[in-house]
Amino acid sequence: MDIDDLLQELDDNKVLGGTRDINDLTQSWIAERTAPEILPFQTALLERLMERIRQQIELVETQTGNLDPKTNFCLILLQTELERVKFLVRGYLRARIHKIDKYSIYILTTPSIRGRLSPPELSYLKSHLGLLNSHFLASFLRRFPEQLRRLDDKAGGISMVEEPDLDGAVFCKVVRDIEDNIARIPGTDSEFKLTKGDVYVVRYSAVREFVLRGEIELI
Repeated sequence: MDIDDLLQELDDNKVLGGTRDINDLTQSWIAERTAPEILPFQTALLERLMERIRQQIELVETQTGNLDPKTNFCLILLQTELERVKFLVRGYLRARIHKIDKYSIYILTTPSIRGRLSPPELSYLKSHLGLLNSHFLASFLRRFPEQLRRLDDKAGGISMVEEPDLDGAVFCKVVRDIEDNIARIPGTDSEFKLTKGDVYVVRYSAVREFVLRGEIELI
């Protein structure tokens, strides 16, 4: 058996296809782990990959038990690829769930950020907040004056709502030509030119809009 022939056959059958989708998922996972705020959910990308996972599982199940050595070797490659993609999907979703848990009130009360969640994530967010509120009330909040029981209390100029630090430093790379290629550091007079292919260490807030437009990737 020639492994190159086997890989080519698998690729011709589009079983191991979608390399670009896998690369995009890897980049989305890295960006989600790096960005201080939650990023827009990659709906179309995840739908394609989940369908591909379903197809691979069906193929493995139908071919399991085949005594042909070539088929068995192909199944090993399929299962390895399947586990790799599943690992990336789980990592991507876990990074998002971590931010939803940490910044739940901020996300729910900020429409532009709340719109970045998928419907299941939004449902999870509301359930999580409901359980958290019930637990805190039963544990200690019921002993407080009624006006101090809110989890989003901002009395005294001190907010109880935890927000992401948008001024945190990130590593990023310019992946597209940018028409307005000047980035400015919020709150300062500093600015710098963004050139395709260059890598920067900079405040996230300075490149946030470029990241959301896909012109800069977090690394």
